[in-house]
Amino acid sequence: MLPKNIPEDINIELLLSLFPEGSCKVSFTGTHKRNAYNDFMGLEELSDDTLLLNVGRSSLYNSLPELLFHPIDRFENLSPTHDKEKFDSEYEAQEREKEQAHKFFAPFDLMLLRLRMTVRERLETYAETDKIMIDILGDKITDVQKQNRFIKNAIPFLPFCKSIRGNKTYLTIMLRKVLMEEGLTISVCHQKHSFTDALPRYNTQLCSDSNSLYLGNTYYDQAITYIIHYWSEASCNEDFLQFLDELETFRKFIQDYYIAVDGILRFDISRDEEPLRLSDETAYNYMNYNMNI
Repeated sequence: MLPKNIPEDINIELLLSLFPEGSCKVSFTGTHKRNAYNDFMGLEELSDDTLLLNVGRSSLYNSLPELLFHPIDRFENLSPTHDKEKFDSEYEAQEREKEQAHKFFAPFDLMLLRLRMTVRERLETYAETDKIMIDILGDKITDVQKQNRFIKNAIPFLPFCKSIRGNKTYLTIMLRKVLMEEGLTISVCHQKHSFTDALPRYNTQLCSDSNSLYLGNTYYDQAITYIIHYWSEASCNEDFLQFLDELETFRKFIQDYYIAVDGILRFDISRDEEPLRLSDETAYNYMNYNMNI
C-alpha cells in the first residue's frame, strides 16, 4: 500500500530503512531549486507491486567533470525555429545519451546509498547502546583497567553509575551480573572492618577525656563487603594470585565510579570447596555409599 503524509524533509536513508528489502526502487532525479534541501521527491506505485522512490539527489554521473562523461551540447548554435527538425533530433540524441549514462552509473549510485544506510545503522546502534556516554564517562580508564576481564563486563554500566552510586541494591545486582560472566557468585556481608591511615586520627568530640584524644592510625568502620566464592586450599596457585591482582584492580575501579564518597568497598575471598561433580555412572554408588555411612 502506498504510504501517505510522508514528511518532505525526511532523510532517504531513514525512509528506505522502513521498507522491506526489495520492495522499493530508487531513481535519482537530481537537485534543483525546488528540492535544494530535501531528499524525498515522491513515491510512485509500479506494476510489479514495488514502489519507485524519487530522490532529490544528483547521480554520480552529474558530479563528474564536464565533457568527461557529459555529452557536448550539439544544438548550441541551432535555432529552435529555423532548424527545428535538426534541433529536435540533436536534443533527443543528447537526452538518450544522458539516460544511458544514468543507467550506467545507477549501480554505483545504489552502492553509495547502501553504504550510507550501513553507516547510519551503525551510528544508531552505537548511540542506542550508550557507547557515546560510555566513551565520555570512561575517558580516564587506563589501558590496564581496559584489559581487566571484570572491568570489561562493568563498563556497559557506566551510563547508570549515578543511579548505582549510593544504592546497595543496584550495586549488588551489577556486581552479581559482572562476576556471573566469569562463573563467580557473591554474597553480601555487613560488618565492620579495621582500616589503617597514613596519618593518625584524633577524637574531635566535645568534653572528651584527654586520654582518648589520640586514636592512632587504626580505626574501625562499616564497609560494603562482598564474599566471593572462588577457591579452596588445594587450588591456591599462581592463577589464584593473578586473580587477586585482577580483583583488586576491579575493586578500585568500582570504588571510583560506583561507590559514594563516604562508602568503602571490600572483597573477601571465601575458602569454600568446589561443588562435587558426579558422573551418571558413579551417582548411584555415591548415594548408596552416603546412605550406608
